[in-house]
Amino acid sequence: MSAEVSLPGVPLRAEEVTAGYGGDPVIRGISVRVQPGQVISLVGPNGSGKSTLLKSLVGVVRISSGTVAIGDREVTNLPPEEVARAGVGYVPQVDDVFAPLTVKENLEMGGYLLHHKQVAERIGRVLAVFPRLSAMLGRGAGKLSGGERKMLAMGRVLMLDPGVFLLDEPTANLAPKIATELLEEHVRGLATSGASVLIVEQRARAVLAISDRTYVLGGGEVRMEGTPAELSASPEFVDSFLGGGHSRTVRSAEG
Repeated sequence: MSAEVSLPGVPLRAEEVTAGYGGDPVIRGISVRVQPGQVISLVGPNGSGKSTLLKSLVGVVRISSGTVAIGDREVTNLPPEEVARAGVGYVPQVDDVFAPLTVKENLEMGGYLLHHKQVAERIGRVLAVFPRLSAMLGRGAGKLSGGERKMLAMGRVLMLDPGVFLLDEPTANLAPKIATELLEEHVRGLATSGASVLIVEQRARAVLAISDRTYVLGGGEVRMEGTPAELSASPEFVDSFLGGGHSRTVRSAEG
């Protein structure tokens, strides 16, 4: 990812968010903050509410109590299009690109809120962030590798120049080497360029290595939180998420 690209980072603040799909809430009283230039990660077992939290932040799942703010603007329960206008880019775990369309067409679709005269300029900006996509503009998205597909998914939301990125398990089904490259080069690169990044990830050790702070969800609530060094020094966290054994400090993205 080009270090010369500057992204317009804005803070994300979620306070005491409770949300679900009707009936009992899936997540309860979750508070998360992300500052520009930070990668904040969410880890936890399947069914702990990680994806539901992201969906509630972007207006896909209704929040029954609590607030969400992007910078100075409250966006609680606004429609997803309005949350996107507020500067939030959301990359879901599945259905993240339009497989029948070309790479260029996917990027053009990502610019759906733009004036048509802005689209070409924004595509150029995306290619500066993800230069490997430059040679693939005419290729069908369905023919991309897993790693290339995730780059395109992030590039598509980058078309609207968001200050906040919400990424739901971007390394799912990727080989370990490609997953590590995606996290270290591209996800961390978004934050290095100024964006606020909130990421859900199952590869706990890999995501801690690029995170500034991590929240551990369980049963729809925050069970633990801390810096990578703090969590990797916790026997409970190590046993549950890092494969057990002796505690091993995971290098913080800051050092």
